[in-house]
Amino acid sequence: MHFGLSDEQEMIVSTVRSFVENEIYPYEAEVERTGAVPHDLAQRIKQKTLDLGFYACNFPESVGGAGLSHLDFTLVERELGRGSMALTHFFGRPQNILMACNADQRERYLLPAVRGERMDALAMTEPDAGSDVRGMKCSAVRDCGDWVVNGSKHFISGADHADFFIVFIATGVDDTPKGPKKRITTFLVDRGTPGFEVRDGYNSVSHRGYKNCILDFDNCRLPDTQVLGEVDGGFAVMNEWLYATRLTVAAFSVGRARRCFDYALNYAAERKQFGQQIGKFQGVSFQIADMITEIDAADLLTLNAAWRLDQNMPSNREIASAKVHATETLAKVTDTTLQIYGGMGLMDDFPIERFWRDARVERIWDGTSEIQRHIISRDLLRPLGA
Repeated sequence: MHFGLSDEQEMIVSTVRSFVENEIYPYEAEVERTGAVPHDLAQRIKQKTLDLGFYACNFPESVGGAGLSHLDFTLVERELGRGSMALTHFFGRPQNILMACNADQRERYLLPAVRGERMDALAMTEPDAGSDVRGMKCSAVRDCGDWVVNGSKHFISGADHADFFIVFIATGVDDTPKGPKKRITTFLVDRGTPGFEVRDGYNSVSHRGYKNCILDFDNCRLPDTQVLGEVDGGFAVMNEWLYATRLTVAAFSVGRARRCFDYALNYAAERKQFGQQIGKFQGVSFQIADMITEIDAADLLTLNAAWRLDQNMPSNREIASAKVHATETLAKVTDTTLQIYGGMGLMDDFPIERFWRDARVERIWDGTSEIQRHIISRDLLRPLGA
């Protein structure tokens, strides 16, 4: 087996890492302090990404994207994971689910998103429907040929900058042997649509500046032209295009863990106690060894899952394994690094406490660690009839 990267992949890694170090790192402290990304800075990052040819690099060349493979794109996300999510958001990776757009929708949503002219946000989660997607209460009913939507969504990332939203809404209920089962439809909703409001969400300790918002629908009327995919086909659209978002979280976590590890390694080599570098004490050196071993394992799990996607091989379990291991490794690495730094690790003189806070959400969004373990165990047990 060959585990090395091609020359082109090495160039991708080098280019994106250099971008993050030069265009993202210098502004992280400001975003952390203010909790916001200035508009001119956001536009500057977006334009530089467009100039590099990396904007919408997760889309095929046929619609104007860079046409990267799953593995190549995972390398991009891994390097972006080193930087502030609030800032790398403007590196621009629209939701792949937009590939489900019909001809008219392609002109209004897909192509402008790929060109960087319009930004999207995905809206699925509700106060009573997180991991239980079918538990959503936001609903749409037919009225005079339109869909009338009522309800709300929360924890919607990137909604403060979005021009339009990809929203999953309940459009009916089927009676099944296991009880009522909601039908889900995906809608494209423009900001400013009457009856639709975007408002501030909650203050999160993770990823300051990368805000979450609440979406409210109050008798919001949507025509059939706003349906993405088929009516009641939301799960089909979701399963075809959204499965790899977990892989993005895994890749991000690996990149962030490596950046944090570099701090731990350098500090262990420089900090002296009792007349010698603390890295010479077994209590620290063994932690360094454990961290890099877990990071490398998470990296290989993640790249393997991406490679399997490129080979059109079953990848659901592998993606879940990558997500759960990478996010939990990031948690361990940030906590251990903070411990190595001691009291200074909790001070904002260093970014360690930020890495530590930011790491916590990775085990929750895009499917909790518990959901990932459910996916893994189900994949293994079902063939055995269990």
